[in-house]
Amino acid sequence: MKKKIVGFVLAAFVSGMLGGCKGAADPAGGTPSVAATEAEQPTTEAVTNDGPPTGNVTTNQEADVTPTETTVAEETPTPTEEAPAETTAAPEGIVEVPLPAAVSIPDNDAMAFVHDMKAGWNLGNTFDATNCTWLSDPMEYESAWCGAKTTQALIKEIHNAGFNTIRIPVSWHNHVDGSYNIDSKWMDRVQEVVDWAYDDGMYVIINIHHDNEDAFEYPSYDKMDQSKKYVTKIWEQIADRFADYDEHLIYESMNEPRQVGTDHEWWINDKNSATAKECFDCVNQLNQAIVDTIRANGKGYNGSRYIMVPGYCANPEFELIDDFVLPDDSKATAENRIIVSVHAYTPYSFALDMSGTSEFDIAARKGTGDINSFMKRLYEKFVVKGIPVVIGEYGALEKSGNDDARKQFAAYYVAMARHYGLTTVWWDNNAHNASGECFQLINRSSLTWTYPEIRDQIIYYCE
Repeated sequence: MKKKIVGFVLAAFVSGMLGGCKGAADPAGGTPSVAATEAEQPTTEAVTNDGPPTGNVTTNQEADVTPTETTVAEETPTPTEEAPAETTAAPEGIVEVPLPAAVSIPDNDAMAFVHDMKAGWNLGNTFDATNCTWLSDPMEYESAWCGAKTTQALIKEIHNAGFNTIRIPVSWHNHVDGSYNIDSKWMDRVQEVVDWAYDDGMYVIINIHHDNEDAFEYPSYDKMDQSKKYVTKIWEQIADRFADYDEHLIYESMNEPRQVGTDHEWWINDKNSATAKECFDCVNQLNQAIVDTIRANGKGYNGSRYIMVPGYCANPEFELIDDFVLPDDSKATAENRIIVSVHAYTPYSFALDMSGTSEFDIAARKGTGDINSFMKRLYEKFVVKGIPVVIGEYGALEKSGNDDARKQFAAYYVAMARHYGLTTVWWDNNAHNASGECFQLINRSSLTWTYPEIRDQIIYYCE
């Protein structure tokens, strides 16, 4: 795990934790999380981008830095605990979640759309793998980090289990020529997997994922012309290829746009500093360029397609500020087609910090305040105005013996999100029983559910 496994992503978290990422990345994107090719296999040695994998495992990359509680304690609001309303007895095996008094969810097409997305699942560490220099065949990137090639049977099992949305993160920069033309084999393979889910009636999210590098997508003023050239060229091709897919296909402009390799990659203490203003403005500019490109395509459903857009590093703290500006979408052929994209591994100490607490307890209110706080604020900032929000990544790491805590976390997180009109997509990197960050719910090789009890909480509270 040399290089990056110690940090993982600085995920979005609230109340004394840091914000915004998660599960699988690269040198341009973060800390590796190791995935055993079979759920029962222990991890041996991690892979880095410096050479081929060893043993029977593969790995991915994620954040270089690790947050500490003191990093942003003074920057985030105090967690809120609301008096719970009366709860209805849950079915056997389902954790009872006491919710606050009901809130009003605006009645519009966009809010109904994200509600219908229901439970979501990420095909993580797959098409988002990057810079695998030990591979001679770029098509092998798909399994380089997760140890398994995606099958139609896997997609059907995910859908049959009750998940109605699949996010398929895609990195493109290792599959383009000097003019950023995407390799047809890579595009065809992405489309094949998209089709399996789309044709089965699922909502599908595709994006630009770990292309956050100097030569491609980078939110700084000195890289802005280059970045706009890259993202617009990529989205021209994606929009053209998928134009005739209806609203079940959702575009996500970028993953976690940030200034990689800096001391403010995952957190900016002074949001009024020149550095902060530049970061926020550049992300806004890139989002706008991408939305304009998609709408300009003029084909099929691209005029009215829903588009997810993140703030800086997809951290809710940088989307709950005035500097985060939703793109002007006046060229769309339908109203209110922009969705706010958030990543939140909250509470950080439990959900993403390998050395953090393994405890989450609803009755004792351990960990619940952080979730309440950021979700309520997203509701007040966006949802009450009829602006839809999707938490495109969340989850909680395996930590020895904390299965019940993770089950409670999943139930509480999803129930609270549903309460506030938010839709959630679990990050699954196909890693289990490994030395890195493990988020696996289903073993992709055997198609057996590693944590059916966590799955059941998610499905139940998304209905």
